[in-house]
Amino acid sequence: MRKSLALIVCIGLAFFLPTLTCLAETPAPIKIGVIDTYSGPASYYSNDVRDAFQMMVDKINASGGILGRKVEVLTRDDKFRVDLGLNEAKELIMREHVDVLMGTINSAVSLAVSNLCKREKVPFLVTFGKSDKITGAEGNRYVFALDENTAMIGKAAALTLAKKPYTRYWIAGDDYEYGHDLAGSLWKSLKKLKPGAVLAGQSWWKLGEPDFTPYITAILAAKPDCLIVATGGPDCVSFLKAVKAEGLNHKLAVYMHTAATSVKPLGLDGPQGVLSTDTYYTYYPKTPANQQFVSEFEKRYHHEPNAGGLAGYLAARFIEKAYKKAGAINTDKFINALQGLSVSSPVGRVTIRAFDHQVELPMFTGVTKKEPGFNYLVASDIVTIPGEELMPSIASIKQARAKH
Repeated sequence: MRKSLALIVCIGLAFFLPTLTCLAETPAPIKIGVIDTYSGPASYYSNDVRDAFQMMVDKINASGGILGRKVEVLTRDDKFRVDLGLNEAKELIMREHVDVLMGTINSAVSLAVSNLCKREKVPFLVTFGKSDKITGAEGNRYVFALDENTAMIGKAAALTLAKKPYTRYWIAGDDYEYGHDLAGSLWKSLKKLKPGAVLAGQSWWKLGEPDFTPYITAILAAKPDCLIVATGGPDCVSFLKAVKAEGLNHKLAVYMHTAATSVKPLGLDGPQGVLSTDTYYTYYPKTPANQQFVSEFEKRYHHEPNAGGLAGYLAARFIEKAYKKAGAINTDKFINALQGLSVSSPVGRVTIRAFDHQVELPMFTGVTKKEPGFNYLVASDIVTIPGEELMPSIASIKQARAKH
């Protein structure tokens, strides 16, 4: 009886031991928590962040992962709300024990999550929140920005507008973090380049404003030469619709960041002649790297990527390269590796500046226009401004942080 029992135990061990050994040798995945807005107009960009990131992660995993570990992606919807975004971040950190957080198109969510990550010592890669406070006044060791911020946008727009014959300006936009930060940065930069510029007035509307007609009427009554539009993700497309419906683009100059990207859903019915600054176009630059990215993304998702796609691409590339440089799945080593790190991308080689953790992205200026071969308006007369020329000075960031 005892010999039979021993034989059964031996057979059982022989059967299960290889499985147990395999399980013991399988390393835990690298967990990346992604928080963003996946409903409403803002999702036009944030969906592409998520999708491009997942596409790149799948390629990483197919080639063996990072340091022998697979990458696992956990997504959460903040519905463009600070309270929900913060709750989702806490859940991902404390329950899911993510190694890295990323996402947040809403700048207010970005700042709230950044402060949480500072306390919890978790790296946070901001992919579309654009307030310059993220890596400026409220920057910290754990937060990195992988997109352009409002200081960079303001400088690029000012460089463009200062060359135009405009004197009287009106600022109008969303009454929240991004809108006010963008307007403030742009006007500060423009006044330096063009001291004679006059601000005729301002208009601010709530996020999701359904009717821009009263605002446009007031703007036209003031007779400015140029309208500076400071809208974010939720209102970009709807305001461009109003520009076209009211013929505003034929009555004065109109500038809006991402106009040449946000106009795309309107097809050929968008407003032409709108001045735009952007960080990404599928058709520019015409490089093999950009063409390959567009081809892979379109094949998988059946539409072309926008600037959100570039941010998702960069997040995956920086995470992979930083961990490999660190040589270990270790938070401090990962952060140290990210500081000053450069990666290749569809828009060329980009670097995260070591001091403030802000990525140096080039900006492309242009004017919305119909072009043969496209079923949507594109940017014409494109001018490239190198990212390093748009970065806020380190001295100004030190000063902002000292005041915070």
